[in-house]
Amino acid sequence: MPDQLLYAIEAGLNGLMAGVLYSLVALGFVLIFKASGIFNYAQGVLALFAALTLVGFQNGQIPFAHLINAVFGTDLHEFGWHLPAIVAIVLTGAVMVGLAIIIERYVLKHLVNQAPIILFMATIGMAYFLEGLGDIMWGADIKKLDVGLPQGINETIDTVTFNALGYGFFIDNLDIVASVVAALLVISLTIFSQYSKQGRALRAVADDHQAALSVGISLRFIWVLVWSIAGFVALVAGIMWGSKSGVQFSLSLIALKALPVLMLGGFTSIPGAIVGGLIIGMGEKLFEFFVGPMIGGATENWFAYALALLFLVFRPQGLFGEKIIERV
Repeated sequence: MPDQLLYAIEAGLNGLMAGVLYSLVALGFVLIFKASGIFNYAQGVLALFAALTLVGFQNGQIPFAHLINAVFGTDLHEFGWHLPAIVAIVLTGAVMVGLAIIIERYVLKHLVNQAPIILFMATIGMAYFLEGLGDIMWGADIKKLDVGLPQGINETIDTVTFNALGYGFFIDNLDIVASVVAALLVISLTIFSQYSKQGRALRAVADDHQAALSVGISLRFIWVLVWSIAGFVALVAGIMWGSKSGVQFSLSLIALKALPVLMLGGFTSIPGAIVGGLIIGMGEKLFEFFVGPMIGGATENWFAYALALLFLVFRPQGLFGEKIIERV
């Protein structure tokens, strides 16, 4: 097999793995959109906040230590103990649920039946607030996240492909774990959305808030539930991205890459978030491999958005989104 083709196959496989990480963030957007009909700008920051909180718990950091030291002239840094990864993850999950309750009580319940643009602007405000809160609580320095996930090149895949093709494929173990986790999340969330009582109530709220309230569905409960689930998905995404590239404030920018993923897969489709992520991930790697050298490279920065623009022109609802026709 020609070397060029082997390199392309490896680039495509690594693109698929990167696409899974994009999809993990996009899942949170889909959940919020299905419940409220708005694009949740704060989802990327939720992943950042979850990762910062997880690292803080693991390292035994004192929340707001920098602020306390500045105000009182103390020298607080850590409690002196470090939590096991599983305990830190459980505590961070509890924090994300508590955050969902706070968001519902102090923001969302005051915006029932408001125009979508009002809700969207509220999520922008929440994004900047949470980013600042995370900075004050845990500090702005880059942090290493290690929860025991396997990392590095998968030796088995490298050996098998080398023996079969004469060229070993370099696939990261962390990307494989992320793929398995994403698949399990999609299956679980799809089953929950389609077959559970709460999932059907969630879809009813998305269709019409007033109608859902009239049949006894608690809008406040649904919003707490869906923001809690989105917080859990953000925690998973934060773990994967933080383990891969460290926990830093640029982590919140992955939300921007999730936007074209949603345009491809559809804003209302959970499986579509995964398919869209895979298309974006593999597409940008292969495009960079084949076309990048001809036009100076750096195509991964804009390829996803160019592809999303084409979808907006020819299929604005995405591959799996619902085509909605309104009378005017």
